[in-house]
Amino acid sequence: MSREQQVVARARKAFETGRSKSLDYRIMQLRNIQRLITERQKEISDAMRKDLNRSEVTTQMFETLGVEHEINLIVSKLKEWAAPRPVEKTVMTLTDTVYIQPEPLGVVLIIGAWNYPWALTLQPLIGAIAAGNAAVIKPSEVCVHTAKVMEDLLPLYIDKELYPVVNGGVPETQELLRQRFDHIFYTGSSMVGKLIMEAAAKHLTPVTLELGGKSPCYIDKNCDISTACRRITWGKYSNAGQICISPDYILCEASIQERVIAEVKKSIKDFYTDNPKTCPDYGRIINQRHFKRVMALLEGSTIAVGGETDESACYIAPTVLRDVKPDGKVMQEEIFGPLLPIVTVSGLDEAIKFINKKEKPLALYVFTHDNKVIQRVKEETSSGALLANDCLVHYSVSSLPFGGVGNSGMGHYHGKFSFDQLSHMRACLIKKLKMEGINSMRYPPHTLKKLGWARFFILKSGDMGRFGRRALISILAVVAAVVLQKCIF
Repeated sequence: MSREQQVVARARKAFETGRSKSLDYRIMQLRNIQRLITERQKEISDAMRKDLNRSEVTTQMFETLGVEHEINLIVSKLKEWAAPRPVEKTVMTLTDTVYIQPEPLGVVLIIGAWNYPWALTLQPLIGAIAAGNAAVIKPSEVCVHTAKVMEDLLPLYIDKELYPVVNGGVPETQELLRQRFDHIFYTGSSMVGKLIMEAAAKHLTPVTLELGGKSPCYIDKNCDISTACRRITWGKYSNAGQICISPDYILCEASIQERVIAEVKKSIKDFYTDNPKTCPDYGRIINQRHFKRVMALLEGSTIAVGGETDESACYIAPTVLRDVKPDGKVMQEEIFGPLLPIVTVSGLDEAIKFINKKEKPLALYVFTHDNKVIQRVKEETSSGALLANDCLVHYSVSSLPFGGVGNSGMGHYHGKFSFDQLSHMRACLIKKLKMEGINSMRYPPHTLKKLGWARFFILKSGDMGRFGRRALISILAVVAAVVLQKCIF
């Protein structure tokens, strides 16, 4: 038996003890994760600096702060979310108890991402714990130092049998995917997402795939271009562009292209100084393989801003590309780096057609003062999320589901959506062994008279909504007696 098989078997055995179902136990585990973040912030930040050149303040702001918020929200709402959820009754179920009971799925596999390794691994884990599951955690091996810190620290704070960490590369991940899980949660590329789904299908395991794609950003010529470009610059170059919801490219009319370039250039200087390479708030490409991949995308493009690189430091300056052709190399795949192509269009109509020719993106951004423009983009396109006049910030709103559509993913999470995504919504109908007369219409022999009564109860029940509950029960009792008499005798 492989190490991965043993880990999954132990997690399932731990789940079968039932201890993860206790709400108090779930809350204790969540609080322990919060304590880990507080007590081990230095180890977390040191690893992030080694992996992505991220400062301690940036790590807290964009990695662990959101995790702490999510824990606070879930702890405050868990009893409410886990309680039976009453559903609307019909005349046929008026005297019954009818509800939905959220219950744990079982053992969940969480495969984390490297660009925000704490946020994108712990947030799904928090949802899995809140829903009462066991979870096997597979950090991304690309973030070498962070993965090791997770492997070392998580077992010190949370139940290491219920929530084991498996570190390693592609062979370890492949071996995990051969095991049977009750749900797989993956964050990463669409290409790997297809492999995850293929492996899950062998066990009929449901999946949540948080993928990516080329998220478009349309700038209306009549908007406040200075403010729009400031927000786009922040959204694009945070984490050196290595964000799944980063604005991938700009669509705008040719008449404003030079203004957009100038405003983005100004914002780059404001945020990262004249020399972003020495700025502590500007990140690095994760490794040389990805550095070469991003650099290859520059082929055939005209650099308007930036373009400086240092392969040994995995540094690519914030870069803007002008007059990019729709069939240019940089437009063929998600960039996941600090390159911002500008594609000129004749206006909103052409922009919408351009967006719709591509795969559905994880996010779609539009900058405009005109609500009609926002409305058209909303109605005539499809994306995981739509943001008007800002970038990225929807990720931090727990009351919104975060997830993709089509090639950008399936399923969603954050807040209550995490709990629901990683729970089974069990339908419960509790009847009493009384009022048997009402059931006689469904028993053989089937007659036209019984069909008539069935039509009355099933199709006409809405007409009785004006009556109170007690009145309906009284009517139901009388009708049941009549049905019993007429159907049987």
